[in-house]
Formats: sequence, C-alpha cells, structure tokens
Amino acid sequence: MLIPVVGLGMNSAMDDISLIQQRHHLVVRELGGEIDLEIGPGDDDPSFAHNPLLTVPPQESSADDHDENKNMAIASQIPNDDQELLKSIPVKRKKKVVKRWREEWADTYKWAYVDMKEGTTRIFCSICREYGRKHRRNPYGNEGSRNMQMSALEEHNNSLLHKEALRLQLASKDKIIADKPIYVKALMSKSAGSIVEAALKRDPNELEFIQSVQEVIHSLERVISKNSGYVNTMERLLEPERTIIFRVPWVDDRGEMHVNRGFRVQFNQTLGPCRGGLRFHPLMNLSIAKFLGFQQTLRTALSPYRLGGASGGSDFDPKGKSDNEIMHFCQSYMDELYRYISPDKDLPSEEMGVGTREMGFLYGQYRRLAGHSQGSFTGPRLNWSGSSLRTEATGYGLVFFAQLMLADMNKELKGLRCVVSGSGKIAMHVLEKLIAYGALPITVSDSKGYLVDEDGFDFMKLSFLRDIKSQHRTLRDYSKTYARAKYYDEAKPWNERCDVAFPCASQNEIDHSDAINLVNLGCCILVEGSNMPCTPEALDVLKEANVLIAPSIAAGTGGVVAGELELKEYNLNWAPEDFESKLQEAMKQTYQRALKAAAEFGYQKESPEALIHGSVISAFLTIATSMSEQGCV
Repeated sequence: MLIPVVGLGMNSAMDDISLIQQRHHLVVRELGGEIDLEIGPGDDDPSFAHNPLLTVPPQESSADDHDENKNMAIASQIPNDDQELLKSIPVKRKKKVVKRWREEWADTYKWAYVDMKEGTTRIFCSICREYGRKHRRNPYGNEGSRNMQMSALEEHNNSLLHKEALRLQLASKDKIIADKPIYVKALMSKSAGSIVEAALKRDPNELEFIQSVQEVIHSLERVISKNSGYVNTMERLLEPERTIIFRVPWVDDRGEMHVNRGFRVQFNQTLGPCRGGLRFHPLMNLSIAKFLGFQQTLRTALSPYRLGGASGGSDFDPKGKSDNEIMHFCQSYMDELYRYISPDKDLPSEEMGVGTREMGFLYGQYRRLAGHSQGSFTGPRLNWSGSSLRTEATGYGLVFFAQLMLADMNKELKGLRCVVSGSGKIAMHVLEKLIAYGALPITVSDSKGYLVDEDGFDFMKLSFLRDIKSQHRTLRDYSKTYARAKYYDEAKPWNERCDVAFPCASQNEIDHSDAINLVNLGCCILVEGSNMPCTPEALDVLKEANVLIAPSIAAGTGGVVAGELELKEYNLNWAPEDFESKLQEAMKQTYQRALKAAAEFGYQKESPEALIHGSVISAFLTIATSMSEQGCV
C-alpha cells in the first residue's frame, strides 16, 4: 500500500515511493520493502552529534553498498527540487566494520561474560560492566549478533579488551570510587535472617566479616530451623572474646619514624587455646582480622584437635623493606602483643606477608620479653625449634583433599589441568604436590598479573619459580627463560581452561565473571586454599553449574594439624613419609566428618553444597555443644 506524503511538493513520480521523516530516522518505503536510514545523534552515544560521519571505504563491497546504489537509482527518479530537499537532510550512515578491523578484533570477546539485561542476553565487559556501544572499546558498535555472542561464550579466556578497559578505567580523571555495597542473601528461615540482621546492625561497615557470617548462616539454616536455641548460641559466637587494637611505632633505615596499626582478634577459646595467623598487608583492617578469626575458629573445630581460633596482623607492608626495618617493626609489634599470648592461651602462625624471617623476629622478641622459651610460634622454621615440614602442610593438605573428592568420582589427579593462583608458600607447595601426582599445573599469579605455561610446570621449573620469588623478582622473568610461557598484566588465571582450580591468593579473588569463565572453561572442582576466595555472586554461579567446592575451613586444616604435631612432638624431625601419612589421615577424617554432617541434614554427597554446608555444620555443632556445657561465658 502506498502512503502519500503531504507538504513535500512532489509530483506523480512519487507514486512509486513515499517518504516519512521521523525523529532520528528517514524511512524510505518502496514496493520491494523498507529501508531505514538512521540520522541525527545516536541514542546511546552523544559523541556522534559532533563527530564526522563515517563512510564505507570504496574498496569494500557488500549488500549495504548494493542497497545504497539502489537508493540512488530511486532518488534519480525524483524531480530536481525534491532531490535538493533530500540532500539537505543530514543522513548519518551506519558505521561499517571492514574486514581488516574484524580480523584485528576477532578474538577480543574472550574477556567478556554474558548476562541478562532487561530480558535480553548481552555481552558485558568484566571491568566496566557495560555492554555494546556503551563499552568505549567495542569496535562492532552494538551488543553483537547471535554468532558473535556464541563466540563470546566460547572464548572468554582472552584478556586483551579486559586489560584495555582496566587501563581506561584507571586512567580516567573522573573516576569515582564508590563504597562496595554489602551483598545480602535471601534466607528461607526468619530466625536465621534475624542473626544476619543483628550482625549488620552491630558491624555495618565490616564487609568481609558480614560476608563470612552470611555464608555460615546460609549453611546453618536447616540446623537452626530444627533447634531455635542455636540462634542465641550463634549470636554469642559472632562476638569475639577479645579484640586488641594497638599502635606500632617503628624507625626506618633513614631514621624516619612511622606508625602502623596492629590487630589481634582472639575469636573463640571454647574448645581450647587459640591458633591463628598474622597477616602483614597494607589493606589489613579490623573487618579482615575478624573474618579470618571466625574462619579459623571453624577450621580448628573441624580438625582432630580441640583448639580455638584467632587472627591478627597489621597494615604494615613488608614489600620493599630491608631486614633491619622488618626486624624493628616486628619487635615493636611484639612489645604490645606479648601480654596477650602464651602456649596455653594463643600462639600465632604465619599468614600473608609473614614468613620465616618475620616469625623469627617475632619469636625472638617474645622470648626476650616473656623470659622463657616454653612453646613456640607455629610457622616455618629452618634453623630454630620445630618441624621443618610445617610450611608444606597447608599446600599438601589441599591436594590431598582434592584427591579424596576425585576418588569419590572414580577419577584421579594424573593428567588433569590445574589452575593455581598466588605464588606464596601455599601455592608453591600445591604445585609441588600436583607435579608429584602427575597433574598438569599451568599457572601462578602475583599482585600484578598471572603467569601461564601451557606445557605445565615440572620440578625444575618449580625450582626456578622459587628462586625468582626468593630474589624478590617478578614472575615476568620466568617467560624470559621459558619462551612458551606468557605473563598477563592486570589479569587473573581464571581465564585458562582447567579441570581443577586452587585459589590460594586472597579473599574474594574470584568474582561473578571469573566464576562464569571457570564454568565455561571446564572447571569441575574448586579447592579453596585462601580464606573465602569467592564472592557470594561467584559462589551462586559455581553452585548452579554443579562445580564441587571444597571450603577452606575443611581443605585448609593441614596447617592446624602440622602446628599441633610440632607442639606435641617438640624437636622431633619428621621423616617426610611419616608426616605425609599423618597429614593424609587427618584430611581424610575431616572430609568424612563434613560429608557425614551434610548427609544428616539432607545434603546429598553429589551436591556442590555438600562439603560447604557439612563442614560448617560439623564445626558449629562441636563449638555449640561446648558453649552450652560451659554456660554463659
């Protein structure tokens, strides 16, 4: 049907076509169909109003060129006056992507993740969380065709555009740093919800602690629904028995004075004396100290020993400091802390930023101030009292735990691709044991990026990695020796294809987009080496995809076991075979306790939540029983 046009002064030649001018569009209707020429500024990119219009290169020929020629032929049938009128209308031609451009950016969708936005599936950048033309580096100018979206799903592991988006984000002068909102999970039980509400009201700014509380409460919903008395028990448990915050003054090599803040949270001593790490990191704060102490309380309750949980540290950064400066800081830190620790009360251990050197300085000052050497700090010691295998225990235990999970699936570690984050004590010993079992570990990471070796690490490469770390060099130096290896700046190793993942770096290192990457790249098991490595959104993705998760409170009990063996078997040098045998038996007991508790509350062994919920339930019931027996203390 022909639609006449009023007011354009066209003659009967316009019987074959009609023009209707609309906002931002010039619609040309003809007998064969309709052509939509977009004009004026774009809806989602105001810069088009001031930019010169892009035209198609003359050498490129496509269906769009044919349509353009057809339009010109039709326009030639219009009288001259009307043609002048049409020429005066600013027509913005749709931007085209030439073949060279397509080839250049053909693999840039590997950085992305796919999610729903207003009922439509779209491709999002994992950095700026925008899609389509809203992403400033998207060459296609829209959210992509179906084929492009399928390509994005298959090729998440490329980080080119991801890194470029991060660079633009960091370089932006108008960047606004907003406080991260607290992610509140919906709970089925009103009683369980009241515990979270009370914690939020009491500590509204402690994000990490609230996150850990929510994860634990989520696991305890069925327990609380069966016994409402546990609500009061949980509320008491969530308040640390003792929180110590103090000033740590120290003098650097230039004679300048500095002050840092020290922490020690003795979270719960119901089962026995506290055990827990010290973390020296510039981002350390009270919230992190509390969440680490809470996690350690559950971990020690799940271990074969009756122990309490604690954590602490300082916002001191040991990187770039001399041995003399670190000694002065550790001595000043212990000047205050020694009043609150002893073998039968609280013994610290190593954590992030605290190793053999730091533990030696701390113990030396403690011995001097306390006036005795009864007991010792649990930690890696090479030339002073204690087992030399303490540092291996946590990393080995993670691999033993993964082995138990795979055995129930009638699988083994041999030949499996494993992705490991971090490059500290735990990560290195995870690599060592994976290599010994014939697995193929391919990544390590640091604060600046990650290293991937597609050939996999072996014992010789592992020794080279340790040399790099001991000399405080960057992981990038590895790729100078092994040409096939690559180092990616400002990226995480979750972009690599894997069967098993071992996050061993820090809390919340796996976010929503990282979890999607892991699922799409074949990950079937995730063993938590660091405390709370997954954000709540990431956990939801992994659970929905049936990825089995070994929680850190269960998989990380190896460190607790080794520490107690040191204290009970003082000055005994374990043979590696004997030590590993005891460690394997302890990890097996922990694994079975978690599965048993899960089964008692209706979680099937094959469920991705079985180990998470079972570990928390078993640990909590152990603590709650003792708290009930000891009364209101």
